[in-house]
Amino acid sequence: MRLIRVFPRRTRATPTDDLAYIGLPDMFAEADAVHISVSFTWDVPGAERLARAWEHIAPVTIGGPATGGRSGIFTPGQYIKPGYTITSRGCPNRCWFCSVWRREGPVRELPVRDGWNVLDDNLLACSRSHIEAVFTMLGRQAQRVQFTGGIEAARLEPWHVDLFAGLSPKPTIFFAWDTPDDYEPLRNAAIAMLNSGFTAASHNLRCYVLIGFLGDTMDAADRRLTQCVRLGLTPMAMLHRDQSGQTNPEWRAFQRRWARPAIIHAKVH
Repeated sequence: MRLIRVFPRRTRATPTDDLAYIGLPDMFAEADAVHISVSFTWDVPGAERLARAWEHIAPVTIGGPATGGRSGIFTPGQYIKPGYTITSRGCPNRCWFCSVWRREGPVRELPVRDGWNVLDDNLLACSRSHIEAVFTMLGRQAQRVQFTGGIEAARLEPWHVDLFAGLSPKPTIFFAWDTPDDYEPLRNAAIAMLNSGFTAASHNLRCYVLIGFLGDTMDAADRRLTQCVRLGLTPMAMLHRDQSGQTNPEWRAFQRRWARPAIIHAKVH
């Protein structure tokens, strides 16, 4: 079956093959089916407009995380470009700001497919046998491994640290600081990782820091981001968005000031 995948916007993970389209069809578009993949809720209205534009090419289905439907088995290269992999879906946590547990439910392990950028919702919530299988797969990759899906610091155990430290070259690992209770586990994780051979100077230890949520202030956000640097982590400010995707321009400007590692580390001593 000739399947065209359509995306409302391009991201770093968007496929780039000839059957991956951003937006409207062109004169060469031919398919047996069209899937519109929507990652962000604020893109759903645009996806519905795209569906009308594509329906004369082939039957159209709208799917993706933004639609709230449960995801199926991961197929490498289909809805995200080759190199990205998802080995499990779901999360046992019930964080107020996250839709994963509502959409995907508890963790379920998938077949381990090759890739070097791991996007699992909560890899460390998986069984030991699954995690070890994932690291065996990662050990044969030619590219530097990245865990951009995020690693939950509170679940980090010594044997996890050994697996991360055993990858060569050292991988890029993203932790997360979303709520006040995250700080102490994050501190412990930073200490463990730095003691295992990671360095702050490499910027391989990173941390998503949620900012701009109801009740947050720029002073408080600045303190959290600065604390990350002092822990040896490189923070990435993640601006909270509501279902419509609207953000405050002042918060967007604040986020941009925390977007480049070299600038971040130069201003925090």
